[in-house]
Amino acid sequence: MIKSMTGFGKVVLELTDKKLTIEIKTLNSKQLDINTRIPNPYKEKEPEIRSLLSRKLERGKIEFNIYIENTDVSINYSFNKPMAKKYYEELKALSTEINQQNFSNYLPLIVKMPDILYPEKEEFNESDWSKIEKSINDTLNQVNEFRIDEGKLLENDFIKRIKYIKQLLLDINSFEEKRITNFKERINRNLNEISDKVIIDRNRFEQEIIYYIEKLDITEEKVRLEKHCDYFLETLNAEISSGKKLNFISQEIGREINTLGSKANDVDIQKIVVQMKDELEKIKEQLLNIL
Repeated sequence: MIKSMTGFGKVVLELTDKKLTIEIKTLNSKQLDINTRIPNPYKEKEPEIRSLLSRKLERGKIEFNIYIENTDVSINYSFNKPMAKKYYEELKALSTEINQQNFSNYLPLIVKMPDILYPEKEEFNESDWSKIEKSINDTLNQVNEFRIDEGKLLENDFIKRIKYIKQLLLDINSFEEKRITNFKERINRNLNEISDKVIIDRNRFEQEIIYYIEKLDITEEKVRLEKHCDYFLETLNAEISSGKKLNFISQEIGREINTLGSKANDVDIQKIVVQMKDELEKIKEQLLNIL
């Protein structure tokens, strides 16, 4: 089973005097990167929240937000008079600069400015926190379910592409024997063209042919490539998602494909190698998003 690093979860919690919305978004990242937006009453719990996120989500770019909507109309608000006066002076100076000297209705504008009205400091409520903590865990469960669903889609795509690479590997067989025959014929043809000018040692010639055929042999590369593909599929079925391990295996697959291409010495095999590389690049792009 594999998990995507892309996930989303959202839970709305109704408390006695407020409504809390907890949101978690995750994206792919090589390391764990946590950004939080936590209201002041719960700031002291930030280390605990970060530890929970790290434990449950492991890796990725994580955005954690708690939004508060007060539903208790009896909550007292304070008016920031010094800040209001400062806004007043700035607005008055601006109206003079833009020739709006008759304008005097500043108060409706000032009360909408940032930091003018703010609720009285809210004390931390331990009983509320137990409910909030449960909602955070519920949100994390949503994120993990999202990641698993995304992972299933990616897993199906990986299986399809790896199987196609294995099929392309089988397709090479039909060109391999012809490749050696063509190589021998080309060497013989070139030698025959100059045979009337030089003396050719046929024994030495046969030795050289064998040497170059061994150099062109791709049996080892084919066997290793097939084993790497099988190992990739086996790792996909492991209980724990292993994005980094899959990435290492894909690098080994790439090395064998590159060696096949460099030793091919045949246009038809080269075309197959290009198709393999194309499939592998698509796999590597998606692996960046695997946990």
